[in-house]
Amino acid sequence: MAGHSKWANIKRQKAVVDAKKGKTFTQLSRAIIVAARSGVPDPALNFQLRTAIDKAKAASIPNDNIERAIAKGVGTFGGDNAIFEAIRYEGYGPGGVAILIEALTDNRNRTAADLRVAFSKNGGNLGEVGCVSWMFDQKAVCVVQGVVDEEQLLEASLEGGAESYEMTEDEMADVFTDIGNLETLSQALKNQGFKVTDAEFRWIPSNSVEVTDPDQARSLFKLIDTLEGLDDVQNVTANFDIAEEYIFPRNLS
Repeated sequence: MAGHSKWANIKRQKAVVDAKKGKTFTQLSRAIIVAARSGVPDPALNFQLRTAIDKAKAASIPNDNIERAIAKGVGTFGGDNAIFEAIRYEGYGPGGVAILIEALTDNRNRTAADLRVAFSKNGGNLGEVGCVSWMFDQKAVCVVQGVVDEEQLLEASLEGGAESYEMTEDEMADVFTDIGNLETLSQALKNQGFKVTDAEFRWIPSNSVEVTDPDQARSLFKLIDTLEGLDDVQNVTANFDIAEEYIFPRNLS
């Protein structure tokens, strides 16, 4: 089963030295609002909502905030009628690196303007829909911790309909499946005693641009940091590969 999560590995390595990589309260709350609006407001019956709530709790968002976000999603929270929509934006970073941005916004003009400024100030360009998405495939991914028996992981993954898996760190793996099979795979892994710490849709680049220049690496990470810092942005994916030593700020100074 082939592995293909270089970008996920880069993000994990970056997170070690970059505390602000965690999702903000605003970003996670919006995910709950959209999940509650798109299905039943009961997390036991709505996998998307249950997953969004789990991420919010992992980020220490108070239960009151979570309940408020659910109420906004179902329209029972007075005084807030904002309607959020999911939009994908595409562009190029320094060196021609392809970048996909997933956003939840109640004002697409504002979001596009913010993204355009972020790209232009950091050596990139916001492009048209379709300009880079052809270089990515969307997959559903379960992140599993506590993997001590890879053979057991393989059996559980196949039982859950997985397409592939990759050991990413000690006792940690990414298990990939079709986007319509995420809940089934997650439950199958849990039934076999594995700890699923995240279940998400992820864009997987079909090719990568190798970054070998530290100045270009610095510019790319500054752009990505800026994009991820915007409240409307939920996720950023890029198709570059980079040496580990360039990820750490102490080696870019």
